[in-house]
Amino acid sequence: MKKIQLLFLTLLLFTGCTVVRIDTKKIDNIIDVVLSKNNQLYNRVGKGYKYYIPRGVSYIDTNELNDRLYSNGNYYYLYIDAVSYYYKTKLDYKENKKVYYSKKIDGQKEGYLEIKKLEKNYKIEFFYNYAKIEAVVDKDDLEDAILNASYILSTVKFNDNVIKLMLNEDYFINKEERYQLFTKKEETEIDRAIEGSKN
Repeated sequence: MKKIQLLFLTLLLFTGCTVVRIDTKKIDNIIDVVLSKNNQLYNRVGKGYKYYIPRGVSYIDTNELNDRLYSNGNYYYLYIDAVSYYYKTKLDYKENKKVYYSKKIDGQKEGYLEIKKLEKNYKIEFFYNYAKIEAVVDKDDLEDAILNASYILSTVKFNDNVIKLMLNEDYFINKEERYQLFTKKEETEIDRAIEGSKN
């Protein structure tokens, strides 16, 4: 019996989960930890893209490739840059020392985080993986907003086929055909046969 307990405890010890601590007081730590993960999760699908909305964030509505989200009294505006993604446009951002926080993110995916202090609030502009989130939040909500934005932006995945169709100029051209209502139609053989059978 003791051998089984010892085996069970050993198994439990070696099959534990890996926990990564996120210190929400340090913005750099939030960005580094969340963006370093290869998250494949998604629970929201748009036209040519999908992404994961973390718990506590609610989807409000979509206008073209722009989604509006809500969390803890704050609105987040997510912009999907499908054109830059399709053409693999390189990011041109220089860190700005005059704002509250500015950091360029390099790696497999490029981006930046810029936080500007307004009179009472902070404006977040977070671009990563050809998507951008903007929000205006209180200082107390700053770390939570960056954490949520990091999860959302790190999980954005694009559907190349749909984006290619959206950007194809010839795909959405309407072929118009003019119809005239209430005009006398030409008499066909079937119409004459029907008229003949009535007589």
